[in-house]
Amino acid sequence: MTHVRAFDHVGITVGDLDAATGFFVALGLEVEGTFPGMEGEFLDTVCGIADARTDIVMLKAPGGGTGVELSSFERPGHGPGLPGAMANEIGIRSVAFEVDDLDAVLARLSAHGYGLIGGIGEYENVWRMTYVRGPEGIIVELAQRIG
Repeated sequence: MTHVRAFDHVGITVGDLDAATGFFVALGLEVEGTFPGMEGEFLDTVCGIADARTDIVMLKAPGGGTGVELSSFERPGHGPGLPGAMANEIGIRSVAFEVDDLDAVLARLSAHGYGLIGGIGEYENVWRMTYVRGPEGIIVELAQRIG
């Protein structure tokens, strides 16, 4: 018997919260809430970092579903990460979204300066997919059902 009820959100730690938020808003997500200056016993206990302080933005797709939590730590400062990491490197490498119109989403992201990592692939006449790299190396997979 499982005790998992739902997949709630994916957390991504970033250095530039405004740039990362702007990227996900350009993608089509909506800001669900902001939590500036979160600190104290709760945060220290949950993340296991003493005297932590972070700003958080929660985003969701317009229809709901799994969210994206962006956090930027003021204390302690964040590490450099691997902004050039590719899909084959160990760790969480992408966040995937199903979209209605892949070309329109790509045009909107391109207007904000974000481009493809590779190209647009078609899988068995069912999906069109691509990877886009956002700020700080965040990889977003976009998929449009075609069959």
